[in-house]
Amino acid sequence: MPPARLAPLQPRAELRARDRALFASDVHLHDADPDTAGAFLDALAREARGASHLFLLGDLFEAWVGDDDASAVGARLAGALDALARAGKRVYLMRGNRDFLLDAAVGAAGAAGAAGAAGAQAFSARCGATMLADPCAIVAFGTRVLLSHGDALCTDDLAYQAFRAKARSSAWQRNFLRRPRAERLEMARSLRQRSELEKADKAAYLMDVNAAAVKRLMRAAGVRVLIHGHTHRPAEHRFSLDGAPALRWVLPDWDARAGRGGMLVATRSGLQPVGRWD
Repeated sequence: MPPARLAPLQPRAELRARDRALFASDVHLHDADPDTAGAFLDALAREARGASHLFLLGDLFEAWVGDDDASAVGARLAGALDALARAGKRVYLMRGNRDFLLDAAVGAAGAAGAAGAAGAQAFSARCGATMLADPCAIVAFGTRVLLSHGDALCTDDLAYQAFRAKARSSAWQRNFLRRPRAERLEMARSLRQRSELEKADKAAYLMDVNAAAVKRLMRAAGVRVLIHGHTHRPAEHRFSLDGAPALRWVLPDWDARAGRGGMLVATRSGLQPVGRWD
């Protein structure tokens, strides 16, 4: 059940008349797919030239087993985001279901063993970015907008929600992060394989958001606009919420081989998709 109310971000995150914000999610970066990494980083460099804010709403990585990650693509993304932050862009990160351990080593410090991730620098610090809670509200050109990764809204998938609750507990994360990185990577690979097998047998509705859960969350946050990812079903949904028009944007995933990948751009003129939203 969502909280009774959600506080907006501080005024520094408020989008004003001359601002231009980018929203993206579900890039699923990993070293075995350099084409998708290249497509995303090229699009980011191109679209960020005129942007003031960047919101990355989870699943940046195919798997993230701790901030001691040594992948080449992790270093490339951190470098690109840090360069944007140094150029004056405001960069925000949100955890997804694949990278919910972003910055988690900070909370595990002192509990993990020497072989674990506890001593690693927080990923957000490497990027010059600010971590966002999921969900959180911002103010965009005078309108409150709710941001979420989206997996918490897939409430019909009870098995996933049970795992989500367990994996986000401090006890589970401390236990996981104290393991050697190679062991954590193997555990992540095994979990992903099991997830893919289970997904093949799941009804489609289990992997999409629940409409009632969406309305409850938006009502609790006092918003009429929601932006999220996770489902890989990019679309603009218009509907009625308590008798008033409401809007839900679902961000696309990125896959260079399939020609997919895009962002949502916010200006005072409204919200506009860019890229491939097939």
